[in-house]
Amino acid sequence: MKINIHKIEPYEADGVTYHADTCLPLIDAYKRKKLKFKALARHTYPGDRLDSNTLGLNSIGYWDANEPQDWGLGWHRNEGIEFHFLESGTMPYAQENKEVVLKPNDLTITRPWEAHRVGNPNIGMGKFYWIIIDLGVRRPHQDWKWPDWITLTNEDLSRLTNILRHNEKSILKTDQRVRDCFKRINDAINTDKKGNNASTLRLLINYLLILILELLNAEKITLNESLTDSSRSVQYFLKELEKNLAENWTIEKMAKSAGVGLTRFTHHCKRLTNLTPMRYLTIKRLEMAKGILIKEKDLTIGQVAYMCGFATSQYFSTVFKNHEKCSPNVYRSRVLDPDKTSVAI
Repeated sequence: MKINIHKIEPYEADGVTYHADTCLPLIDAYKRKKLKFKALARHTYPGDRLDSNTLGLNSIGYWDANEPQDWGLGWHRNEGIEFHFLESGTMPYAQENKEVVLKPNDLTITRPWEAHRVGNPNIGMGKFYWIIIDLGVRRPHQDWKWPDWITLTNEDLSRLTNILRHNEKSILKTDQRVRDCFKRINDAINTDKKGNNASTLRLLINYLLILILELLNAEKITLNESLTDSSRSVQYFLKELEKNLAENWTIEKMAKSAGVGLTRFTHHCKRLTNLTPMRYLTIKRLEMAKGILIKEKDLTIGQVAYMCGFATSQYFSTVFKNHEKCSPNVYRSRVLDPDKTSVAI
C-alpha cells in the first residue's frame, strides 16, 4: 500500500494555527516493513484520502505489529477526540503523564488538549486501532460540535458529551461488542475504494459511540464541572508556552491561543502564577536563557537572546541585568568559573 500524505492549509481557531500530526515514525516503520498498516485520513495524517461524506473524521486506521518494534510515537496532541483500541498484544501508553500498559480490549479516550504518547519508548507487539473525530475545539472550556453525521439522539449525544467533558477517565475496559465493532471497522478500512465505505464507517462510528456511552453510564462517573472552566484552558496554555517561548508573543496573541478574552486571560494568569502575562513570559524566557548560557557556552549573547524570544541582544541584556543584577556574560562566567573572584559588571 502506498502511504499518501496530502498537504493542506492548517487548521486555525481563535487566531491559533494547528497542524495535524504526520505520524512520521509510523510511516518510517511501515516503509521498513516492521508492521502492517492501513488508514483512511485527511489533512497531514497518513493513509488513503477520506472524502466529504465523513467530514469531521480526521483519521481512522490500525497497525498490526507481530515482531519487536524499535519506534514509538512521542508526546503529541490531536485536533479532535481520539479513541484507541487494543485488539491483541500489549501497548505502552501514557496520557497526561499517567503511564500504563494497555491490554486486549482496552479503549483509551484522549481529548484534544490532552498530551499522550504510544510507546515507552517503543511500541509493543499488538493490533492497535485509532479514530480521531474533530469537534471544533482545542481547549477544555469550548463547546463541542460533533459532525452532522453523528446520529445519536440529542439526549444521548448531550449525555456523552457531558461525561467526556466533565471527567478525566482515560481508559475503559470494553466488551465483545466493542471488539466486534472494531473488527468491522477493520474490514471497512481494508475494502474501502475512494470512499465507497463511507456509509458503513459512519454507521460503525455511531454504534461505537453508543457502546462507549453505555460503558460510561455503567461506570457511574462523578462529573466535575470545574474541568470546563476557562481557567483550565489558560493553565494548559501556560504549560504549552514554555515550549514556545521564542515566538513573538503579545498579550493579545496569548489570550487568543488560550481561547479566552483578554480580561479573563489576564485574570486567570495572575491567579495561577501571581504574575501578569507579560511578566510571566519574561520570567520564563530568562529561565530558558540562563540554561542556554550555561549549556551552550559557544553561543553569542545575541544568539541566546533570539532563541529565547527577545527582540534584540541589548534589550535582553537590560532585562537580564535588572533581574539577575549582572550581565549575561558575567552570569555565564560566574557559573562556569565559580572560583573567579573578580568580575567586572
